[in-house]
Amino acid sequence: MTLGGAAGLALVVLGAMVGCQRPASVEPATFVGAAKCATCHQKEAAAYRGSDHARAMQQADDTTVLGDFHNARFTHRGVTSTFFRRDGKFLVRTDGPDGKLNDFEITHTFGVTPLQQYLVPFPDGRLQTLGIAWDTRSKAQGGQRWFHLYPGQTFLATDPLHWTGREQTWNYQCAECHSTHLQKNYDAGQNRYATTWAELSVSCEACHGPGSAHLAWAEKHPAGGQKAPPGTTGLMVKLGRTEGTWVVNDKQHGIAEWNGRPRSSAEVEACARCHARRRPIVEPYPYGRPFPDTHVPALLEPGLYHVDGQILGEVFEYGSFIQSRMFRAGVTCSDCHEPHSLGLREAGNAVCAQCHLTAKFDTPDHHRHKPGSDAARCVTCHMPARTYMVVDPRRDHSFQVPRPDLSATIGTPHVCSGCHRDRSSKWAAEQVVRWYGPAGHARRPHFAPALDAGRRGGLTAERTLAALVADTGQPGIARATALSLLRDYLSLASLPAVDAVLGDADPVVRAAALALVEALPIDQRLQRAAPLLQDPMLAVRLAAARALTGVPRQTWSAEQQADFDRALAELIASEIVHVDRPEAHLNLANLYMRLDRMADAESELHTALALDPRFAPAIVNLADLLRAQGRDAEGERLLERALQVAPDSAEALHAFGLFRVRQGRRRGAVELLRRAARRRPDFTRFAYVYAVALHDTGDRAGAITVLEEARRKRAADRDVLSALATYLRERGDTMAALRYAEQLAALAPDDREAQDLVASLRHDAGLQ
Repeated sequence: MTLGGAAGLALVVLGAMVGCQRPASVEPATFVGAAKCATCHQKEAAAYRGSDHARAMQQADDTTVLGDFHNARFTHRGVTSTFFRRDGKFLVRTDGPDGKLNDFEITHTFGVTPLQQYLVPFPDGRLQTLGIAWDTRSKAQGGQRWFHLYPGQTFLATDPLHWTGREQTWNYQCAECHSTHLQKNYDAGQNRYATTWAELSVSCEACHGPGSAHLAWAEKHPAGGQKAPPGTTGLMVKLGRTEGTWVVNDKQHGIAEWNGRPRSSAEVEACARCHARRRPIVEPYPYGRPFPDTHVPALLEPGLYHVDGQILGEVFEYGSFIQSRMFRAGVTCSDCHEPHSLGLREAGNAVCAQCHLTAKFDTPDHHRHKPGSDAARCVTCHMPARTYMVVDPRRDHSFQVPRPDLSATIGTPHVCSGCHRDRSSKWAAEQVVRWYGPAGHARRPHFAPALDAGRRGGLTAERTLAALVADTGQPGIARATALSLLRDYLSLASLPAVDAVLGDADPVVRAAALALVEALPIDQRLQRAAPLLQDPMLAVRLAAARALTGVPRQTWSAEQQADFDRALAELIASEIVHVDRPEAHLNLANLYMRLDRMADAESELHTALALDPRFAPAIVNLADLLRAQGRDAEGERLLERALQVAPDSAEALHAFGLFRVRQGRRRGAVELLRRAARRRPDFTRFAYVYAVALHDTGDRAGAITVLEEARRKRAADRDVLSALATYLRERGDTMAALRYAEQLAALAPDDREAQDLVASLRHDAGLQ
């Protein structure tokens, strides 16, 4: 038996709960403003002034605007924009939502270094982020200029990435992390925003929570009095450094260990809210709750991370940091960064020397480069930088040991190539062996080969991914990523690995395992997922609800039904957080279809298309829903519309091809399926369906060619292997058919049909 795939939800874990102090008062805490905090916390307030948090967003005026608004002109891809002043206001003349040049007032600045962006208000309450930014670096560094954030691309006014499009809407994309106590206040009926905030910048209460109860306590307890017991100060979130110190107990090892009270994860979780690639799942933000109870961070996905966890897309710091040994040892953000000024605790290598013995690590015996050189800096090798937004270099916070040996075998980047551009990865790997020996510290087991096999569809993928899932010594985010990849290979052989981690201590692993439960037959889901409907983490409960959607309710106990109804309500609410986005309505439609609430599903899809008439996934899903209801004519018109608004959409091409197959119009179907497969060469399912269509129209040779190309890209695709074995057998190429059948049988030892095919082909070949 082979088990199919399932879409997943995965969450990253943090060990301890957030340090939340509940005020004694029953009155809900309110926001009081940074000025009130500064009356007692003068040292922190002084450090905060001038920080990037303090200037994250500001009213546009003579003191905050850094760009050149003296009739400065900037041309990008044929559009010339002019920045100027009029009546004391800051304006830009540029292409608007209709594609024509017009004047737009800039009301807010956004960020400060190394670039500053600008926000333009629209009548429906949106603030839109200009795609042209000001480079705030010095002229010597190449700054003091206007530049475009997408230098090699052209976005028409209809494109979501155009500065007037939905992907540049501040209210959704940016606001939560550039202000304090944001209330998006989106009116779905009117499709407009009335967004508010307590403070325009990232202020004290953005991290510590609303301060009214703490202020009331402080007014009754003057400074200098007896230290208050924990939980009595009215502070919503306590973020102070844990009592204790880092001590180097073993000078040969040379790395400090924590000596003191157990470290709290409150600080890392508070920072993660904005320093992670993540999706909010509750609104308004409930201060003091654990991160997996409020957000879903991204896993180590293609386009976001390299297969070894190094940063690739704009993922910020959290997903990298929780991969690190430092995180697992208890290191928190403020061990390296002063949390109010945001500067480093120490300069250069000294910040690392707080925990890493200088005599062991800050020497040529360790870094193998000239002392004082850039190559001898700790961050050069252990925190390589990648530049985002054209001018903004950000360092990888996974603190990995350079692994050119992995680069040589699976193609991941390595820091040596940054300087030694004329040398190969193999050379760098051999050099590391000469320095540290074949069993050196760079040879520790790494999760990268397993994730690489999973991404590439290698023949070892199922086995190696299952082993990674079970390895609790590996980072939770890597194990969760392994589970997300395992869905393409899940069989009875790897199912025990999934069952074993449904009760894992790590919420990320529990949630990702539940996503695979969706792949099981309906009668096998209830016993696995029902207990997790009561999980303490919202993200896990949402995954459990998804896994159980569609399971017949007559098989449930009364308690299970009540648990599911509560979790389902939370799941729907988590999507409503993003009600201003068409993707949320698509997700709700898919959920309602599984609940057999077809009218609700159709309504959500229409809403998605009202928000974005060019949103091809909603058009395709609506066409499929109509087809299931026998409304083929309406579905056909929708698919034609999908190809008009998104002619390059592989999903739309594939759906229309299948529609033509059902109509019996095979010639047109084959062409559509061919185009879909070419648009998504990484998705072998499209290639497989295209090959089947070719075979059914009599082109067996063409079908085999397509399948062999697909197998080279993803060797472990069982449908592709099965079709190859079948079609080659038909052609009389028994030995080639046997070769693919044996690969299939090795991947699916529980699949009786695969085993029978091997036996039959061996008989035909005279091998038994």
